Amino acid sequence: MSDMSEAPKIEGRVGEGIGRMAANRHFRTLSDIPVRLTVEVGSTSLKLAEVMDLAEGSVVELDRQADELLDIMVNGALIAKGEVVTVNGRYGIRVVEVANTEARMAGVERRG
Repeated sequence: MSDMSEAPKIEGRVGEGIGRMAANRHFRTLSDIPVRLTVEVGSTSLKLAEVMDLAEGSVVELDRQADELLDIMVNGALIAKGEVVTVNGRYGIRVVEVANTEARMAGVERRG
């Protein structure tokens, strides 16, 4: 995790100035639709009894190494990988890799 409090502030809305896509009439029509962006740190499988035994201070080991990039997902579809940063005392995510178009579209088609 790195401190981004000195990072330059991005003006405008996320997605502005994205070139060819922004000029596309169809993209502009869809660009204001809200989507849910989530970051997945990792996961694990537990038995219900193990979940019920969790208490304050319990530690659950996840399936991801501490140095691995995190999954950035939009509406459940993987779109990128990133790392946790802090910005003025708040968590943020820096995009390190963007998933290729085929992988992103596969996530959309699954839900179609």
